[in-house]
Amino acid sequence: MAQMAELVGSYAGEVTVPVPGADSMEAILDLLRAGGGRITTSRRLVVSALLGLRGHITAEEMCVLVQARAPDVVISTIYRNLEELERLEVIDRTQMAHGPATYHLATAAHGHLVCENCGSITELPSEAFRSLADTARRRHGFTINPGRFAVTGRCAACQ
Repeated sequence: MAQMAELVGSYAGEVTVPVPGADSMEAILDLLRAGGGRITTSRRLVVSALLGLRGHITAEEMCVLVQARAPDVVISTIYRNLEELERLEVIDRTQMAHGPATYHLATAAHGHLVCENCGSITELPSEAFRSLADTARRRHGFTINPGRFAVTGRCAACQ
């Protein structure tokens, strides 16, 4: 719960991230508009929260952040917004072992090592999966999306 209070506290102000591409507020809103989407208050709050966080977030955590600024927003609205952002390839959804799916900006695509014992997550650059991706493509005609990739095992501390 302390982590959630910290998240909400860090989200209390306006978020501005001067990063070019699909990780700036206006670029994302333009993509949503081009896809036929309306720009609602809840949608702006979800995008703002994603831009303000440099890590993974669950839909439930996103709901807490958004409700801190707009208490009437319900979890189904959060899920719809996340699904639309995923459809537009603005965010990646990653299933981390047995827990809930997490979301992060697609421009920060990376793979994940998830400890089955303690739940720690280690982020790896997409290049770390290059050999596996090459083999999957060459032998099976399969393309791996490293931003949605999670390998489970045991971290050094839990071995």
